[in-house]
Amino acid sequence: MSSVPNRRLLASVIAAVLVLALLLPAAALAHGKGHGKGHGHGKGHHGHGHHGKGHVANVMTRNLYLGADLTPAILAPTLPDFIAANGQILREVTANNFPVRAKGLANEILKAKPDLVGLQEVALWRTAPVNFEVLTKGPSATTVRYDYLAELLAELNKGPDRYEVVVVQNEFDLEAPGDEDGNPETGPLGADINGRLTMRDVILARRGAGVDTKNAQSANFVTNLVVPVAGVPVTVKRGWTATDARVRGSGWFRFVNTHLEAFQPLIRQAQAAELVAPTGPATSDLPVVLLGDLNSDDDTVEGADKLAYETLLAAGMVERSTDDPLSCCLESSLLEVGKGGSEADFDHQVDHIMTRDPEVVTLEDSEVSGIQPVNGYWNSDHAGLFSALRFDD
Repeated sequence: MSSVPNRRLLASVIAAVLVLALLLPAAALAHGKGHGKGHGHGKGHHGHGHHGKGHVANVMTRNLYLGADLTPAILAPTLPDFIAANGQILREVTANNFPVRAKGLANEILKAKPDLVGLQEVALWRTAPVNFEVLTKGPSATTVRYDYLAELLAELNKGPDRYEVVVVQNEFDLEAPGDEDGNPETGPLGADINGRLTMRDVILARRGAGVDTKNAQSANFVTNLVVPVAGVPVTVKRGWTATDARVRGSGWFRFVNTHLEAFQPLIRQAQAAELVAPTGPATSDLPVVLLGDLNSDDDTVEGADKLAYETLLAAGMVERSTDDPLSCCLESSLLEVGKGGSEADFDHQVDHIMTRDPEVVTLEDSEVSGIQPVNGYWNSDHAGLFSALRFDD
């Protein structure tokens, strides 16, 4: 889910319109408009890290952007309007051209050469003939239109570098009819196709570079946003992926990737608390590195949108990445150059790299990538965030 929370919850949530519309005021806070760009919270900056003994592991977090603005579906007042909005979403996904964006995303990763990568919004878009039963019986479309993971891996692995999947976690997965051809006379209520969006979080490891992994794990959060779809409660699943890792002679450490709730700050806070709970994935006898799209910060968002990040800080997490420049997020849902996106849109931070062991894990260097378009498109609505971490082991 993009951390621009007044966009993109799910193209297939039909009866969630009113519920999510009520959440928009809170969501607007996390979007960060009008927030200050203060950098006084002790976050590391490029070139200001610690240099000393130990082993360096390179890590990166990258939100791929699911590919569309879901606001028209969220605000649709009627079923026909909702079907029209879903068609617009499918057209927008096509216009945002992930096969081209995958090239730019892969180039970002290959240039930085991270040993471990945490990916969010690794969308899988599938289609099927029109079927309204999915609104009550669940998704069933199987025809793949875009598999972001497969396409990104194909671009990453064209050369000598090899990135392999360590763990994948499926998150929310919903399907709904849409008017993709833009003709309301085609099909029932204008619907000519079903569109299905499955969201995933993924960890990649760089093979052949002295990177070992074991004990891969993943799960959905216990606390998730619940919305009514056709009168039936539907859980908007989010979660985390994790693995133990060691890099070129370092000791083992725990690497955790997550994407916290975008729409509801109290649910987001509860999810952050799950990460650092005594049995949570970010609690370990090993040094811990936590990264991902947290949809929260301490000084570039306001009000309740600070709560999740503050929960992590209270548990002993500290930042191990730069906030100069800021990395979130394009205003335009269309990523083609000239469609409205601007570098000035990057005015707050929600992507983070943190550790629970600040004496052991220090910042060597950190960079933001993807804040300029390439190949005629922005790679994502987020920028990428890379850190070289020194383990004093």
